[in-house]
Amino acid sequence: MIDRISAGYSRFLAWLALLGCAILMAMMLIIVADVALRNLAVPGMPRGLAWSNEISELMLYLLTMCVAPWLLRQGQHIRVDIVLQAVPPGLAWYMEWVGDVIGLACCLVIAWFGTQAAWASYVSGSVNIKTLVTPEWWALAPLPLVFVLLAVEMVFRMIRLQRAERMPRSDAVSAA
Repeated sequence: MIDRISAGYSRFLAWLALLGCAILMAMMLIIVADVALRNLAVPGMPRGLAWSNEISELMLYLLTMCVAPWLLRQGQHIRVDIVLQAVPPGLAWYMEWVGDVIGLACCLVIAWFGTQAAWASYVSGSVNIKTLVTPEWWALAPLPLVFVLLAVEMVFRMIRLQRAERMPRSDAVSAA
């Protein structure tokens, strides 16, 4: 049962990663259009897209949020494993557990405070005023959702670690 849930979750994270890729493509097109319009005089078109920097910043944040859980699932987050490679495999396995428990706790804390921040922004009606005027909570809302997804992945990591041989994970290790 848990394996089917994990497989479905993995497909969902892959879909989110593809969404992140689409956001990256759209961001690139916006930046190219902005640069082209600033440097080429096109009759009837503005000289650049005044909102492109602001939208690009938000898109970069959003694509990071979309891809982060998938990267964790793939074992591709940054990982310093020099100590895990130096200690006995059994001890390294326990150290992996400590890292996962700390990671889970951090994800849950960030999700909690992110939810509070997004809700407070929504309730107060806070807005970001730059080139565009947008509700502040629009930018805050993805954060708690993504950290809940990361927390779920941390649980799946712990399940996989429990089932694995008592040694450090083999994903994302140094070349040495």
